[in-house]
Amino acid sequence: MVKIDKDEILAAYEDVRDDKTDTHWLVLKYNEEGDIELAAKGSEFAEFRSQFVDNERTYGFLRQYTGDELSKRAKFVFITWIGTGVSPLKRAKTGAEKTMVKEIIKSFAVECLFGEENAENFTEEYIKELLVKAGGANYGTGER
Repeated sequence: MVKIDKDEILAAYEDVRDDKTDTHWLVLKYNEEGDIELAAKGSEFAEFRSQFVDNERTYGFLRQYTGDELSKRAKFVFITWIGTGVSPLKRAKTGAEKTMVKEIIKSFAVECLFGEENAENFTEEYIKELLVKAGGANYGTGER
């Protein structure tokens, strides 16, 4: 049975959600025993994206800002990554294990699944587009 480090992950989750911190993301990975733990957290998207590699299953939580020139809002994204080198058995287990992660990481506007078939979409711009679409009406003059 997979174990999950709830306390450490919850603290990192709250750090990402806190607008007063510079932490914009967290990454969860499986350790050598097959348990889920906090692997990294930080502020730059490029560093976040570099955490997702071909032979791993990885979960991410990301803060992005959307809105127009009059109103900026923090929005959150939950990401599941299944790399090309992940075995069929581990792929199958991901759904149930993701449920355990989502008992801690509960509040997000968009959920994304990335892997071999759509890795090219795993960009900051693409994720922002998804957040804007999920946000509904978009107003603004385009100036400021």
